[in-house]
This record gives sequence, C-alpha cells and structure tokens, in this order.
Amino acid sequence: MACDISMTEGPAPSQGAYIPRSVIDHMNPFFFQSHGHAHAHNHNHYRHHHGNTHGRHQSYLDTTTPTSSQSKKTDDAAATFLQTPVPRRPSVQIDNPSSSITTTTTTVTTTTVPATVSATPASYNNTPPATPPLAQDPSKLITDVVAWCTARARIPTPDGSEYFLHIYENSKDKKEHLAFVFGDAIRSKSLDKVQWNETEMDRVKRGAYTGRLRNTVSEELQKGGAITAPLSTGSVETIAPMIPLARLHSECFTGEIGHSARCDCGEQLDEAIRLMKVEGSGVVVYLRQEGRGIGLAEKLKAYNLQDLGYDTVMANLMLNHGADERTYEVAQAILVDLGLNQIRLLTNNPDKIEQIEKGSQIKVVERVAMMPKSWEALELGMEAEFEVKEGAVENKIVKGKELDKYLKVKVERMRHLIPIPSNMTV
Repeated sequence: MACDISMTEGPAPSQGAYIPRSVIDHMNPFFFQSHGHAHAHNHNHYRHHHGNTHGRHQSYLDTTTPTSSQSKKTDDAAATFLQTPVPRRPSVQIDNPSSSITTTTTTVTTTTVPATVSATPASYNNTPPATPPLAQDPSKLITDVVAWCTARARIPTPDGSEYFLHIYENSKDKKEHLAFVFGDAIRSKSLDKVQWNETEMDRVKRGAYTGRLRNTVSEELQKGGAITAPLSTGSVETIAPMIPLARLHSECFTGEIGHSARCDCGEQLDEAIRLMKVEGSGVVVYLRQEGRGIGLAEKLKAYNLQDLGYDTVMANLMLNHGADERTYEVAQAILVDLGLNQIRLLTNNPDKIEQIEKGSQIKVVERVAMMPKSWEALELGMEAEFEVKEGAVENKIVKGKELDKYLKVKVERMRHLIPIPSNMTV
C-alpha cells in the first residue's frame, strides 16, 4: 500500500518542528495499530483468566474494534506525522561558515570515574541538532562526559618501536574508542587507579603496571604452578618530554583498511604515527565516528552520489546529514584522563581546534600541518618522481584525481588549511 508523503500540503515546517529519525518510526500508523492490538490481546487474556474470580479488578477496554471516532483520530494523526518532512541537519561549514561552532560544550572535569554509569534517555529539544541527539540533551553537559580506560597493552611494530594501545569506554555513547600512546611519560589516571579488592595479577591483566612485563612463566608454571617472581620490571625513568603531539583521528574503514583512493585518511594516520615514533611521545585518539559521524552505510550511499558528480559535502546534505557531524567531547575526556592539558595538534581542520578547546582546560599551543603527500610532491615539482601510480594506494600514500577533488572541496567548502598547488588541474 503506497503512502502519500507529499510535502506540498500546508506550509513547510520550520526548524522548530524538527523530528528526530528515531521518533519517526513510532509515528507510522501501522505502529499504533500493532501496538494497540498487542495491548488489547494482553488485556483480554488477563480478563479471561481473572475477570470472574476477582471482582475488585476493573475491566479493560477492548481496543481490537476501535470506534469510528477513534479510527478517524488515529488516521488524522498518522497523516499529519507522515506529511512532516525531516530536514537535514545544519552544518557550520555550509550554513554559517563565518561563525564558530554551535555545539553546546562546557569544561571537561577530571572527576573520578564512577563505578557505574547511569545512562539518561536522550531528550530532544526543538532545535535541529548539528550533532548527534545525545549532545543536544539539555540535562547532559560536557562535564558529564567521562572516559575511562578499561585495558592497555604493549603493541610492537615492525620497525622495532612500540606503543601502548588503550581501550576507552565513556558516558556519552556505547562505543569503544582507542588511544595510541607513545612513550612512558603519558599515563591514564583511570587505569592506574586501584580498583576494589584487585590483586597484582588483576592489574597486570588490564595493563595497570609500570615499565615492561617480563616473561616469568616456564613450562612447569603453565601446568598449574604459582608465579612468585615480580611480573614487571618496575618503574622506568622517564624524561619529561616537550609538549606532545596529538592527533584526533576519526575511523575510516575505506581509507585505512579498504585502500580507497577517495580520501587520505589512511595516509594521515600513518604519518601521525611516524612522527610520534620519531619524537618518542604522542597520542593518537582514535574515535569511532565513521564517515564524519554518519556511519559506514550512509557513507557508501554518499559515495554513490559522488559517482554521479556531487561533491562530498553535497552528497551528505542530500542524505539529510550535515557536512561534518563529528563531535569531540569524548576526545576531550580521553586527553584529560591522559593528563594532557597542552598539545601540539596534527590537523588541517580548524574546527577540531575550536571544538577541542571550547569549554575545556585543553590548550592547542601549536597546529602541525599535514600536507597530502601527492600535493607536496606536486608543489615541489617532484610529481614525476612520485612512486605511487595514478589512483593507487601504496604504503598508505594516495594519489588520484578523485583524491584531488576531495581535498579541494575540504579547502574551499570546509575551511581546511591546505595550500592548493598552483600547477594542479582537477
């Protein structure tokens, strides 16, 4: 059965009439019918067994055969709901590029992580959110966003270096965010905190140790013996480093795993890790917000629109998304947990600097630019010597006309601070 969802009847709704997608499903008239039917079935079943034996129980209204007036009200309400369009979420870069970000934020505190985190149901105001609904809950300020490290482990790399991978949970969403921590001077306060009734082995299992673990397990011990030797080498002498590098990196499956030449996300992640290895200190905060916050499925839909000729910004808008829906409250909380109040941020995006500083104690003392490798070679006149072939990915170095178009849109429509090569043609 086809439903008339024409948006020409009546005046177009204002932004104040915004209805989140999660509520639209419950406005379907079939939802009301099935919901009412379920209640009617349960009530009738209850009366069938208990109605004659307990006179004090009131009888329930049989809703399986609604009156004509009830049907008319339901049909009118359903028609109104179905005729309400869902406007796209506004974008700072597109709707008001001259203004600063509008996301409501306040200071991140270093409050001790609670043993249990109660999740408050999201409440929606009448303003179309530029960020996910949780950030729009008026009762949920950024001071409530807390991140705590649940596990840490040493990760050796092929070149002989190593880093500690931290897994973070938080009070804002149900995702596990990551932190690649280079060097021994940067430690998680929530991880080091002693938990109730835990043993030394418990702390070792979750990575709350100093120094390096040493192999104390022999074949006999693996058969059931007890470990009596110290498990770690103890504290290590650390020299207070300079203000560390930091990278706020959002997950990109296509660019990092799928070898996509549509973006340079994989190249940026590898370059950030390389620079931190050189300095021996730094943090990559890896946020699980694929596709600038719209998710992998919506991102693939945007790719299809890009193949039709729309740029990356317009493709998102056509899918009723903002140009960039990423938020950085969790990143703020992770940096605070790691004790980083001053950072040198690896980014070309001024929006990251504004969001990470706004309402927090974190200060970006320096922006370290990340020039795309292919553009850098083009600017230096070394394009002929560039090893990566057109449209290919090699060692996370990307080159191609689709990448050039993607980067140019970021510069021209999203305020990214990348100099466009003067001799580039797209």
